[in-house]
Amino acid sequence: MLSGPDILSIALKRPVMDEEMELVQHNSQKIPGSVQYVINRYRNVPQVVFDESATLVYNYKEDEKERHLELVFCKEGSRYCKIKDSECNFCKHSETHNCGELIHTIDVACFRYNEDHLSQFVKGLKTTSFSEKVLTFKHTTSFSRTLPLCSRTRSVLEDLMNNTYKDSFENIYINAQTQMLLLYSIECMCGEEEEGLGCKFLTNEVEREKISLARSILLEHIGQPLTIKELSRKAAINECYLKKGFKEMYGTTIFDFFQSQRMEHAKYLLYEKGLTVTEVSDSLGYSSISHFSTAFKKHTGIKPCELLFR
Repeated sequence: MLSGPDILSIALKRPVMDEEMELVQHNSQKIPGSVQYVINRYRNVPQVVFDESATLVYNYKEDEKERHLELVFCKEGSRYCKIKDSECNFCKHSETHNCGELIHTIDVACFRYNEDHLSQFVKGLKTTSFSEKVLTFKHTTSFSRTLPLCSRTRSVLEDLMNNTYKDSFENIYINAQTQMLLLYSIECMCGEEEEGLGCKFLTNEVEREKISLARSILLEHIGQPLTIKELSRKAAINECYLKKGFKEMYGTTIFDFFQSQRMEHAKYLLYEKGLTVTEVSDSLGYSSISHFSTAFKKHTGIKPCELLFR
């Protein structure tokens, strides 16, 4: 995987060493079977000439374990707060100010999706379109493609990099955002219209905000499964509109999205936090260890205990 300086050197069109740019934030994840990522944020200085970019890199290998899809982003204009972990009332109530704790940054990020992880999104597909062949690794030639840094992708990146979550909640949030980056990047690669929504009611911004709220509620209740009725009430939207609109906006059903996020978080709790299978099962709201183990194996192809020894 490309490191932060490698990605940045491409955007700056010149060699870049760590000491040349001040690294103000670093985040990474290398959990087996999950999205692997490196996110670096550098202090932006006036003398730097920088081009924003988004690139999709498709790596096809004969060895199935080596196949992966990478998304590489370089963007500027974000504001990183040096006192993110503290309570700052000034930041909460002012969108534009000259607070000395804010740093303007150049953000670089690489997300790697391997074949095992991508398989959850393509179950049942007939793999007839180019995007489906890419997601299932039926396309047998590696390639890279420059993508437009559209408003939707930019918004997801900014939310991801400027989130204020910590520990487990941050992991849940980042996992969800990486799915959106994948969805939007595949759409851009295939030339789909940015605002090509099929549901007429989704042309209403208020309705789109309700669907987005429902997604946020699901993430906040990762250990407390909600029924569609409960979710629709919390988001103040009709059940039918909720189900149809969610699939239209996020490319997956509510159930599949929720299960995917639960299992990705389970990997984190097992691999990074070292929790036992029993503890993870309880924290995710499963009625029994056997139910959790069955769901985990269906999603990942391995038993929960196997991840502990990788």
